[in-house]
Amino acid sequence: MDHFTQLTGAIALTMGVAWASGINLYAAILVLGILGVTNNIVLPEHLQVLMNPMVITAAGIMYLVEFCTDKIPGVDTGWDTIHTFIRIPAGALLAAGAVGDVTPAVAITAGILGGGLAAGTHATKAGTRVLINASPEPFSNWLASLTEDAVVIGGLWTALHYPLVFLGLLVLFILLMVWLLPKIWQGVKALFAGIGRLFSGQSPGTK
Repeated sequence: MDHFTQLTGAIALTMGVAWASGINLYAAILVLGILGVTNNIVLPEHLQVLMNPMVITAAGIMYLVEFCTDKIPGVDTGWDTIHTFIRIPAGALLAAGAVGDVTPAVAITAGILGGGLAAGTHATKAGTRVLINASPEPFSNWLASLTEDAVVIGGLWTALHYPLVFLGLLVLFILLMVWLLPKIWQGVKALFAGIGRLFSGQSPGTK
């Protein structure tokens, strides 16, 4: 394996785990742990702890919990709010561990970039869910949740087997996220403003 292939593989894994953590942390840990245990991938030394049966079991249990709660309108938003304090630091730690045995400066840099990427994907997911919850039917929550799970699993698989393809898709995703986040934020503000007017007894057109 040449140096370029090793480098692109390391970058794809580093950014992949951070990206996936912001969407579904437990799915990301579970996928990496199972792939490592079954010898489908060789995890960096600092991520080999994910192959521990206790870690895999805990991630599996929490994934099942999230699988259920993520499909209940309103409950999913509460779950996302709590996980603001879990997904982002976990994404930073996983990214730092994914770079392997390197200098502390490289590990810290990976952690900073990974934490930022995890924060972006988490904000995109959480904000989108708030807007989806404005719909009275539950099917959009189910569709969004199942799509997110499939994207995380498929994205990590692509990062591990086709790192250049993943990095190209990641660049497109980041550009889309930069364009989408302000619109999501405006939609969330408008939604909560409408709820505030509803409880205050004002009509929708009242300033």
